[in-house]
Amino acid sequence: MNQPLDDNEPRPPMTYGERHAWGYLTTAIAVPIVYGAIMLDRLGSTPAEQIDFQVPLLLAIGISIALNVFLAPAPQRGRDRRDERDIAIDRRGAAAAYRTLIFGAVLALAVTSLEASPFWIANALYLAFVLSAVAESIVKIAAYRRGW
Repeated sequence: MNQPLDDNEPRPPMTYGERHAWGYLTTAIAVPIVYGAIMLDRLGSTPAEQIDFQVPLLLAIGISIALNVFLAPAPQRGRDRRDERDIAIDRRGAAAAYRTLIFGAVLALAVTSLEASPFWIANALYLAFVLSAVAESIVKIAAYRRGW
């Protein structure tokens, strides 16, 4: 395992994996905040059953994908120098994402079993995916920053 850096030591350049995790985290937080603000505004004046959420939700998903292309792009051929550490960090991040997604899916099933409107069910599923992406990114960034 790598040792954490002293505060006086210069930080080495950010690896592709860490840059990717930061870009993914940025998108996973920014887009849902905007989507959530729009939905909260609509909830202030309209009952949940009458809100047209499908287009904004699909736009939020599409914008997230497009932003990830720019904020967390795939490395150019030959520049992705992943080693065992990167692979282990990816696995740890994926495991955190899967656990969070399972928790979110159970939450969505609970909302469904309460016979909630499709608005709440869809947003519970969206929240599960958002929390999954955030958890994965945070675990990866922490592993890169603290040493692995």
